[in-house]
Amino acid sequence: MWIEQIVWDLDDDVGGNVQHIGEHGLTIEEVEEVLFAATEVLASNSSGRPLVFGTTSSGKYIAVVFDVIDEDPLVVYPVTAYEPEE
Repeated sequence: MWIEQIVWDLDDDVGGNVQHIGEHGLTIEEVEEVLFAATEVLASNSSGRPLVFGTTSSGKYIAVVFDVIDEDPLVVYPVTAYEPEE
């Protein structure tokens, strides 16, 4: 998967993806690391959206759920990200 761009809401957007991932203890940088390194895309069991797993440089293993905004070039919008339970 070759992601060209990741779309983020403004930091102060209360309903935005930046604040949402922050509620899960994650940063934009951690989510971007996993998205840009992703090689396998699965489907979320709860939403059916695309889902990737990966390890951040800080050692966190996270899941990132996203929407595809455009396919050529590939532009994605992270919906949520979290550290999955074992």
